[in-house]
Amino acid sequence: MQPLLHDLAIALRAPTVVFSGRDGQVRGDGTQGLLHGDLRLLSEAVVTVDGHEPVPIGAEEPSAARASFTGLLRHLGDPGPDPTVWLRRHRRVTATGMTEELELVSHAARPAECVVELVLAADFAAIEVIKSGARGARVVPAPVAGGIRWTSGSVSATVTTDAEATVDGDRVRLRWRVKAAGTVRLHWTLSVADPDSLFVPGTSVALAAPVVQADDRRFTALLNRSLTDLDGLLLAERAHPEDVFAGAGAPWFLTLFGRDSLWAARLALPFSVDLAGGTLRTLARAQGERIDPATGELPGKILHELRRADFEVNGMSLPARYYGTIDATALWVCLLHDAWRWGLPEDEVRALVPNLRAALFWITGLADTDGDGFAEYLDETGHGLANQGWKDSGDAVRFADGTQAAPPVALAEVQGYQHEAVLRAAELLSALGEPAEGLADWASALRARFRSTFWVSTSEGHFPALALDGEKRPVDALTSNIGHLLGTGLVDAAEGEEIGALLLGPALAPGFGLRTMASTAGGFSPLSYHCGSVWPHDTAVVVRALSESGQSARAAELGMQLVRAAGAFGYRMPELFAGYGPEDVDAPLPYPASCRPQAWSAAAAVTLLTTFLGLRADIPAGTVTVDPPRPSPVGALRVTGLPLAGGTLDVAIDAAGTVTELRLPPGLRRG
Repeated sequence: MQPLLHDLAIALRAPTVVFSGRDGQVRGDGTQGLLHGDLRLLSEAVVTVDGHEPVPIGAEEPSAARASFTGLLRHLGDPGPDPTVWLRRHRRVTATGMTEELELVSHAARPAECVVELVLAADFAAIEVIKSGARGARVVPAPVAGGIRWTSGSVSATVTTDAEATVDGDRVRLRWRVKAAGTVRLHWTLSVADPDSLFVPGTSVALAAPVVQADDRRFTALLNRSLTDLDGLLLAERAHPEDVFAGAGAPWFLTLFGRDSLWAARLALPFSVDLAGGTLRTLARAQGERIDPATGELPGKILHELRRADFEVNGMSLPARYYGTIDATALWVCLLHDAWRWGLPEDEVRALVPNLRAALFWITGLADTDGDGFAEYLDETGHGLANQGWKDSGDAVRFADGTQAAPPVALAEVQGYQHEAVLRAAELLSALGEPAEGLADWASALRARFRSTFWVSTSEGHFPALALDGEKRPVDALTSNIGHLLGTGLVDAAEGEEIGALLLGPALAPGFGLRTMASTAGGFSPLSYHCGSVWPHDTAVVVRALSESGQSARAAELGMQLVRAAGAFGYRMPELFAGYGPEDVDAPLPYPASCRPQAWSAAAAVTLLTTFLGLRADIPAGTVTVDPPRPSPVGALRVTGLPLAGGTLDVAIDAAGTVTELRLPPGLRRG
C-alpha cells in the first residue's frame, strides 16, 4: 500500500528531500529517508545516547530546507522531575545531500560521560518501489578516504564526520564519546554524487519576495511559507541550468511535469516571469515531433513527465519520457501569452513562436482523435494513465450516479483551455506581426459545439457536464472542473454566473476550499484522490477564473476558504487534503498520502494575493490594473517592492477595499 506522509517532517532543496518522523529519526519506514532524483539513498539515520532514543518534545520546520528536533535525555542529568539534559538535532538539506548538527545541551549540576551514536543505512530504492510500500535491499557501505561511501551504479553517497566511523555489516555507525557539560556540538554530512541525473538545482529566478503586510496574519503566514517552499522546488535541466522550472512535488513528483510545472509558473505570475520563461523553454525542448503510441508523443504535443527511468507501480507502466496529458499543450500556450502580458521580454517570446505554431497544430488537429470537434484522450497502451486530465486517477471521471465513464473521454475544462489557448495565441501572434488566420473562427465553432453538447440540467442545476464519455454521453456529475471554464471565453457572462453560484454552494465549497466533486454525487468521498478531496491549486485556479470573469466577491470568498484551511497544515499547503466540511470536522483533515510541499499548491498563495488586490498587468500595453474586491477579505493589505517591468510596484488597500496607495514603475500607467 502507498505509504502515508501527513505526519512526517520534511526538509528539501530539489532534487533532494529528507522525510523523517516528527522525532527526527529516519527509520526507513514508508517514505522515510533521503531521496535524490527518484532514488532513496539514505534509508536510516537513528540517533541514540547511551542506547536511549531522545524523548521527543518538539519539531520545527523554519524553512523549506531546514528542520530541527528536540528530545529529552531522561537517563542523564540531575535527579528530580525537571529534565536537565536534552539533544537538539538541526538538519539542513542541500541539493546534493544534507548536514546535521547534534547539539547536546546540559544544565545538570555535574558533567556526565556519554556515548552519542548515529546508525545509518542506505537502500537506493527507486521511487516506484517506495510508492508501492516496499523496501529496497540495503547497500553495503565501504570506507573511503575521508569517510564512508555507498555506491550503486553511477550514484554514490558519502558520509563525512567528526565522529569515530565504522562499518557494521550493512550499516554505518558513528560514535562520539563526549562529556555532557554545557553545550557540545557534533556534526556529520552526507554528500551525493549523481553525474547522470537529469536535473540540477534551479537558481532562485528572481522569485520576488516583496514585503506583504495584511491585517489577517494567516494570509501572510501562508504566503511566506509558500514562497520558501516554491523556491525549494526549483530545478533545471543539467544542460540548461539557466532555464528554471518548478518540480511538481515531493516525494512522488519531484521532477518535470508539464501540467504541474505550467500551472505553478502561471499561478506565480507576477512574482517571476523568469520562472515562466524557463518552464516554457524547458518544455519546448521536449515538445513532440513524431507519432509514438508507446510514449503518447505526437507532433506539437507538450510533455507530461520526465524521469530518470521508467515508472512502474500497481500495474501501471509509464516510460521515462511520457506524453500522456490532454491539457499541457493548451496550458503551455496560455502561459506563453500570460508571461508576455506580465513582461516576458519580446525576444524570448519570439524565439518560442515556432513551438507555439506546433502546439496550435496539435490543438486544432491531432487533439481531436475521432473528428467530433472536441479534444479527447484514450490510453492505447493499456498500461498508461487511463485518465489524462489533471484528475488522472483511474476512477476520476464519474457520472452523477457514481458510474465510471468509459473512454475515450473529452473533458470540459480541456475544451476551455483549448478555446482560451487559440484566442490568446491569435492575440499574441497579431501583436508580434505574425499571421493568425483562422484561429478566431476555430474558437467560435468550438464555442457553439460546446454549448449545444456539454450543458446538462440535473437536480443540482444547469451546468456543463464533467466530460463526454466514449459514447458521447454527457458525464453529469457536478465537479470543480466547471470552474476552470470561467475566463476562458468558452462560456458567456450569464452562463458564468450560473457556474459561479454552483461553485460556491455547500456541496462543492462548504468552508475549507473547493471539493473536486460535489458531496451530492454518487461517487463522492472526502478521502478520494479526485472525487471529493480539496486541492489547493484547483481552488486557486477557480479563484483566479472567478476574478477574471468579474465575480470578484465569489473569488474572495473562495480564496478565504483556503486561508482558513492553511493553519491546519502549518501554512504549508499539501498537494490535497480531505474534503470534509465544517459540518463534519472543526478543522481540515489531511489526505494522508499527499505530497508536501507541492509546487502548484505553493503557487496558489500568489494567486490569492493578486486576487485580493485585483492586480492585473498588460506590460506590452503599458498598463497595470488594481481593482480589489470590496470589502477586502484580509483587511488592510500592503505590498511593497514587487518587481515589475524594470522597476517595483507598491500598492495598498484599506479594509473597505479602497486603493490608498499605488506607485507604478516608470512607463506604466493604471489601467
